[in-house]
Amino acid sequence: MNRDDAKKELTMLYDVIVIGGGYAGMAAALQLVRARRSVLVIDAGERRNRFASHSHGFLGQDGVDAGEIAMNARKQLQVYPTLTWLEGRAEAVKGQSDDFTVVTADGQACQGRRVLLATGVADQLPPIPGMAERWGKTAFHCPYCHGYELDGGQVGVIATGPMSVHQAELLTEWGDVTLLTNGAISIEEQARQALLARGVVIEEAGIVRVHRKADVQLSDGRDLSFEGLFVASRCEPASALAAQSGCTLEETPMGLQVNTDETKQTTVPGIFACGDVARVPHSVSFAVADGAMAGMQLHRSLVWPDASA
Repeated sequence: MNRDDAKKELTMLYDVIVIGGGYAGMAAALQLVRARRSVLVIDAGERRNRFASHSHGFLGQDGVDAGEIAMNARKQLQVYPTLTWLEGRAEAVKGQSDDFTVVTADGQACQGRRVLLATGVADQLPPIPGMAERWGKTAFHCPYCHGYELDGGQVGVIATGPMSVHQAELLTEWGDVTLLTNGAISIEEQARQALLARGVVIEEAGIVRVHRKADVQLSDGRDLSFEGLFVASRCEPASALAAQSGCTLEETPMGLQVNTDETKQTTVPGIFACGDVARVPHSVSFAVADGAMAGMQLHRSLVWPDASA
């Protein structure tokens, strides 16, 4: 399809415009195109797990390259004739149910009856030199996704808040754990005793940097070596579209997310949300399941619009 044809096609009224072509967005789109509905996916190509070389814990795809999973899913979607894929960034959502306009960064205006926000989240990492470069490689947030590969070795948990105590306790299932408080938390005595009972070493010296594979240099000059590091990162929507569109956001123990009801509809009629941006906890498996549910509920809202009003 050449550029002129693509622009002509984008003038049509889509049943659903999916913003975000990650796992949740594609899972939703699959349900919709299989219901023979017209779907436009607008994707900026910024999957949350793009930093990881392999995806684990997703049934049938365990250990497969994360990018390969996404690429194969897109290829399967594009077999369906009612699917249109637009590489770009959505910057505004205007209008109302049955008459939305999504405007992209290059000025294209796309019309749709419903909008699905599957924009994902961005991880807010502690400002420690060397942390961002190792994110998804030797520094992680989910033990179920990455704990097994550490082979029972030394595990460091870098504290960011109260959730880090829970994370350190849990990670004793995957190795010998050191909780590095780094001035981010004060551990109450009851929590301290619970950590010690599970064999967690508590290290209260500040962190200067993360270097080599997953070594931590402390403020007193010591170096601690780990097989991997875990951080309970705070998450926020990767896009401001939900807030700009008037959708209610809510705080969770893991950060800010879009508020949805059981049908995955936000507080703005006709705008739905799914995946990491609309649920906790986060994993590829959960994102796919949440996307599939959103796709089905979006279809039902088109079949019975009065029921979702």
